[in-house]
Amino acid sequence: MCKDTTIFRIFANDMRRILLFLLLASSLATLGSRPKVGLVLGGGGAKGAAQVGVLKVIEQAGIPVDYIAGTSIGAIVGGLYAAGYTAAELDTMFCQQEWLTLLTDRRSDLSAEPYTVKKGITYIFGFPVMGDLKNGDIGGFGIMRGEQVEQLIDSMANARKCRYVEDLRTPFRCVAADFRSASEVVIKNGQLSKAVRASMAIPGIFKPVLRDGKVLVDGGMMNNLPVDVVREMGADIVIAIDLQQEEKHERTDDGDLDVVSGLADLLGIGGLLRWVTQRPDITKYVANVKQSDVYIHPPLPDMDASSFGNKNSLRMIKVGEDEAMKHWDELLKLKERLNHD
Repeated sequence: MCKDTTIFRIFANDMRRILLFLLLASSLATLGSRPKVGLVLGGGGAKGAAQVGVLKVIEQAGIPVDYIAGTSIGAIVGGLYAAGYTAAELDTMFCQQEWLTLLTDRRSDLSAEPYTVKKGITYIFGFPVMGDLKNGDIGGFGIMRGEQVEQLIDSMANARKCRYVEDLRTPFRCVAADFRSASEVVIKNGQLSKAVRASMAIPGIFKPVLRDGKVLVDGGMMNNLPVDVVREMGADIVIAIDLQQEEKHERTDDGDLDVVSGLADLLGIGGLLRWVTQRPDITKYVANVKQSDVYIHPPLPDMDASSFGNKNSLRMIKVGEDEAMKHWDELLKLKERLNHD
């Protein structure tokens, strides 16, 4: 009798283990079957601070992010978010950085010198304006070298132990453009800091990045809101944060997009800068906006790609939060759908 009881207990324990295993397997299968959410972060220079405000609201709504794609400043925000930085941490980064020094690689020790050359690099009042072309430095194609931005991203990525794109906690892609062929380049691997530097290298402003025989410049030349990229990664639902301001583009009630191109703005001083921080391929841009499920467009009509600075960043972060809150019900419906699918 005692022996039979022991056998029964062993059998009962085994059954409990089997039931627990089946329950866990069922839970994992349910988790794996929910729709995947893609986050798209468009280009727009300093206006990227508004994306941080939107991310705060997305976090507050409890929306999981499975894939991220970004262009230019969106590549910086998206890459760091994929590395595990929270919206609050990115808020601190935007508001505490000395952006003029960071973006221009200015050397404070040379700020009083009208003109000097150090290690083949020409500086005017500490600002590097020409690289050493004799040694193959392509810095002459851009006024700013972007080295300090690269160092910042590399340091922040290292702190999260994911220096390379393929090691990021959330799958990530960023968009650059091959200057020679005028073609889109989607970066899927390699050092994160180099990838985002390539994505933000505005021609004539920043030094290009050489990669795989290509001269990579700002991805906004080809695809400033890469919804198609995150779809290709596997996203079923896409949240897109668009920083475009110069052209009017709002969804109509039937889901279509009303676009006023504003191509006249491409002529005259500053035309190149506006072009690369907006989009050259209107057809792709319009299609990408239409293909997003939650489209968030922070209104920043008095800000431009160069509106860096702590006060401006604080204001734009708040604008991003306020605009995202207008989509609160939409985000909650999305969260409910994710919980029930």
